[in-house]
Parts: sequence; structure tokens; C-alpha cells
Amino acid sequence: MTGQSEQARTRLFVEQALGQGQEIALSREHAHYLFNVLRLSRGQFVSLFNGRDGAWLAEITQTARRGGNLTCLHQIAPQQMPPDLWLVFAPIKKARTDFIVEKAAELGAARILPVQTDFTNSERIRRDRLQAHAVEAAEQCGGTFVPPVAQLQPLAKLLAGWDSARALIFADEALLGRGRATATLPPPPAAILIGPEGGFSQAERARLRALPCIHPLSLGPRILRADTAAVAALALWQAMQGDWA
Repeated sequence: MTGQSEQARTRLFVEQALGQGQEIALSREHAHYLFNVLRLSRGQFVSLFNGRDGAWLAEITQTARRGGNLTCLHQIAPQQMPPDLWLVFAPIKKARTDFIVEKAAELGAARILPVQTDFTNSERIRRDRLQAHAVEAAEQCGGTFVPPVAQLQPLAKLLAGWDSARALIFADEALLGRGRATATLPPPPAAILIGPEGGFSQAERARLRALPCIHPLSLGPRILRADTAAVAALALWQAMQGDWA
């Protein structure tokens, strides 16, 4: 068993249920990746996860040009769910938005919500592409959970339906260098809100400050780029209240 697990260096996210003896039909994309890119063959092993059933060792039992089959052998890791922490952020340039989604998945965000703010640079996103980046990040970091990426929506709409039981941690550049960041990190359920490169408008800032569940957050004595701020805030929260603590 140990030898098999060591050979399963490739990890794939699949939608199907996983269990002992379960047959998994490969998509065309997965078949191409396994058989044409990695040059794997029948009898070799792959690690599978679906976000629900943990990680499973699977054997390649059939290969084909546009498909193939895997058979689940045994579970090699239990399902590990992240803390109930969301990341809410305003999309920025394409590559840096991709970076935010990838790092949020690696750092254990439970859900990723892009929002349109008054100063947001990007008016649209490709949700399917961002979701694929979250999947790739989970495959590479050894996680068993993939955070869902929501459709882009206006910040005002999100706040209008906000559940006050979920703390909203507001990374506020107006607090530059003031106060200790860790003093404003509430336990789950919680969400971190990262604004666009231009910051929040005065109207948005006033609306956020009026929320009973708001927790303004200082991220130190220097102004951080939006992608850096997202990583820093997630890491701070995980170290204090999440599964790093």
C-alpha cells in the first residue's frame, strides 16, 4: 500500500462520488492530461478527491484516446473542511485576480465572492476560469476541498442580504499604521473584504461602517496591493482563529 501511495503523485479533482471499488470515468481533459501529458498507463496510480469524500488512491484500469477509467482502491486522507471563512474581493487585473483565487484556495477560504465596487477596475470575470484556478490550487497543495467561486455581484447587493451573524472583516486603508491587526479578528463564521486598487468610495465606507457586524482591520504601516492584502488578511485570520491556530 505504501508503494502505491508513493507512486500516486498526481492528484485530480473529480465530481463523482468516491468509495472503495468505485469506477471513475475520465473526462476527455483528464484523459489527455494523464495519458498524453504525463504518459501514465494502465496499472499506475492517481490520487482523487471531490471535496466531499476525502482523498482516494485510484488505479488506472482503462486507457483511451478520449477517456478511460480509474478504480478507487482505498482512502488515503480523510475529508478536511476549511474554517467558515469567506473571501470577498474586488477583481483587479486578470493575472492578479487569478493569483487571489489561487492563494485563497491554498490558504483555506471556504468560499470566494468577487464583488463590483465603485472603483473596481474589472467589470466582468470568467467565473468558470476562476473556478478552474481554485481546483488547480487544491490539486497542487494537497487539499481535499475546493472553495466555490461565486458570480460577480455588486457590493451593495451583497451587503443588502448580509447575515449579521457572519462577521465582516473590512481591510480599511484609512487605518494605515493604526492599531493591532489581530485585535479585530473575530471567530467564524466570518468573511474578509478586500477592496480594489483605488480603495472604497466614501459612500461604501460609510455603509460598511454602519453595519453591526463590521470589524475594520489595519494591515500594518504600509499600503498593500489588493492581492497582497488578501493573502496577508487570510494568513492573519488563519493564524489567530482558523485551522493554523
